[in-house]
Amino acid sequence: MNIKRNIIFSLESRKKNGVPIVDNVPIRMRVIFAGKRIELTTGYRIDVAKWDSAKERVKNGTTNKLDQSASEINSDLLRYYTEMQEVFKEFEVQNTMPTMDDVKEAFNLRLNPIKEDELKSDKPTVSFKEAFNKFVKECGKQNNWTNSTYEKFSAVKNHLKSFKSDLTFEYFDENGLNNYVDFLRTTKDMRNSTIGKQLGFLKWFLRWSFKKGYNTNSAYDTFNPKLKNTSKKVIFLTWDELTKLREYQIPSQKQYLERVRDVFLFCCFTGLRYSDVFNLRRSDIKENHIEITTVKTADSLIIELNNHSKAILEKYKDIAFQDQKVLPVISNQRMNTYLKELAELAEIKEPVRETYYKGNERIDVVTPKYSLLGTHTARRTFICNALSLGIPANVVMKWTGHSDYKAMKPYIDIADDIKANAMSKFNQL
Repeated sequence: MNIKRNIIFSLESRKKNGVPIVDNVPIRMRVIFAGKRIELTTGYRIDVAKWDSAKERVKNGTTNKLDQSASEINSDLLRYYTEMQEVFKEFEVQNTMPTMDDVKEAFNLRLNPIKEDELKSDKPTVSFKEAFNKFVKECGKQNNWTNSTYEKFSAVKNHLKSFKSDLTFEYFDENGLNNYVDFLRTTKDMRNSTIGKQLGFLKWFLRWSFKKGYNTNSAYDTFNPKLKNTSKKVIFLTWDELTKLREYQIPSQKQYLERVRDVFLFCCFTGLRYSDVFNLRRSDIKENHIEITTVKTADSLIIELNNHSKAILEKYKDIAFQDQKVLPVISNQRMNTYLKELAELAEIKEPVRETYYKGNERIDVVTPKYSLLGTHTARRTFICNALSLGIPANVVMKWTGHSDYKAMKPYIDIADDIKANAMSKFNQL
């Protein structure tokens, strides 16, 4: 999950008798995410003349009325920025869109950890196992977890049980956390990337337990093991592969693959996620575009239709589906299985090398592309092909809902490679 956010430092805008105040003005921290805005005080003040609005920092060599230096103030502003980014990263690992209160509470807890003697002494003793069950029940209800999220935490619970049946909160000091990482690596044979996710889930639970007063051990908060990782490879279909898949003659005994292909191609030509095409209703379809509010990020998008997407809509316009849905979308799991089958039949078999790490061991695996296809491949295919066709990134971002170039950079790099390879075709003339 990628939570789009913007963290800004600025001076508070104040007036006295209609005249802007320029002396000893509070420095504010503004956090914007998911259409929400949080205003936080930094505890510092500075004269307007000593503030660099472009850099969002105090000008070097200056001090405020309390003789606090620019380096001291700027150091804390950087710390606030870093801690806030960490807050959002944790929610991303948890695959949870936080509320404003969630963000403020998590941020304040990182800046001002609760000391052991500040915890309420009248809290009932709750075991590690009982607390975990309470955590799943409470957070699942608050965050409207999907079945897949419940399954993830069921797996976390099983891993913890396999690791040590009589776990306590006290066990997870730095040494205990290192032991758990080693267990996941050696006994469970997990990749570093998977270990990172599992550790994120555990830290979420430990942090929740700490806030509840069940846990007085905060070692998790500073535990950040170095887990060597590589960027995940972007799997997409080139234009030639997409054409090959589209034109493939599906055998008569496998006609169930036709509808799967149509839904997949529709996503390839619109950039929709599986959740959004599954949720697509006839009321969302306009003459030359579709209007949706995305399920994952609640972005309101207008996506123009091209000839390919229009043709698929036309094919199913007179077929009634449940809940006024537009297309015959099956479950994500079944669709992923059928997509691999379809792509194998269509001979989408370019070898793809993936690299990952287990501990310090680098492992390279080569697999045919068809075995790596899934529903999200369609969205990646749309982005990569749109960019390689020369459509500006900012236009593509309006269709996909991406809000910053950071998330688009892997796709832009791929498009650049495609263009470079295409130029070599002139050498064949």
